[in-house]
Amino acid sequence: MKTYVICSGGLDSVSLAHKVAAEHELAGLISFDYGQRHSKELDFARAAADRLGVPFHLIDMRSIGAHLSGSALTDDVEVPDGHYAEDTMKTTVVPNRNAIMLAVAFGLAAAQKADAVATAVHGGDHFIYPDCRPAFIKAFDAMQKQALDGYADVRLYTPFVHAPKSAIVTEGAKHGTPFAETWSCYKGGDLHCGRCGTCVERREAFHLAGVEDPTEYADPDFWVEAVERGAK
Repeated sequence: MKTYVICSGGLDSVSLAHKVAAEHELAGLISFDYGQRHSKELDFARAAADRLGVPFHLIDMRSIGAHLSGSALTDDVEVPDGHYAEDTMKTTVVPNRNAIMLAVAFGLAAAQKADAVATAVHGGDHFIYPDCRPAFIKAFDAMQKQALDGYADVRLYTPFVHAPKSAIVTEGAKHGTPFAETWSCYKGGDLHCGRCGTCVERREAFHLAGVEDPTEYADPDFWVEAVERGAK
């Protein structure tokens, strides 16, 4: 299955890229610059493509992203600390981001005669992000079948959609993903902050998977408090 992977440079998408490279035919990685708070993650995505020996497609979506306002990931809005189960994390939603990115990726895949587009949405995303949920994935796949009817047959591959992030760590380790060469933190500092939602989720996932976390965090212990608070 000739597959393009949407890759942010984070743990999930880089692990997915390594999984696809091992189990299918990895056609390339697709990343998006949508004017996010920092573009550091894109360097990690490019490095993953180089490491895996596949083309890297960077799509400039900054003019579109400028209109997707109100998010802590794109505007001058403080990135909240804590667990994804907390309501404050809704400020990290970029409206319709995944739907837009997937539509572009499907167009590229169809033009390149690929069989699939893969994205690393997972079970931990469901509470906060509506365009990561199984219902959206099913609807989007059906919509694309109609959009490309008679021209191309491209499927949406989401092997983690029902899985927790810890399962992604397990799968990534299985396929030799260099976790230290991934970037998750929303704040984009010299180190992972250890306090934002994605840092907390990352740290918790390694703990639950029983896999050593090579990430250096500015605050390595905050995740315990955040998880306990999010569980209440």
